Amino acid sequence: EVQLQASGGGLVQAGGSLRLSCAISGLPFNNTHIGWFRQAPGKEREGVTCFDTGGVPYYEDSVKGRFTLISDRTSNTAYLQMDNLKPEDTAVYFCTPALKSFYGGYYCRPSRNYWGQGTQVTVSS
Repeated sequence: EVQLQASGGGLVQAGGSLRLSCAISGLPFNNTHIGWFRQAPGKEREGVTCFDTGGVPYYEDSVKGRFTLISDRTSNTAYLQMDNLKPEDTAVYFCTPALKSFYGGYYCRPSRNYWGQGTQVTVSS
């Protein structure tokens, strides 16, 4: 059974930081690239960051320079380090297998239909 458990969300003031964790089981972590998506109230889910097939992180423009995607193969855990958070980052964050793809522009494409419950991130102004 595949399990993806995102955690580490919370309430933080604008300019603050959070580190999200994604514990993965049931997947071969060494052959699986994990990406992060988010869904704000009333909006569609969007890709935030993911790896390309060479293991190089890709970041959506709004988070570039503020978010860092980290993969720790020793613990089968992926992390999303979020710095200089903004109110518009408020959303439920999900981790899932994903890869950088191209269709009119670069984006993160989920490679499997595995979604955990996500973790809520709320940034106050």
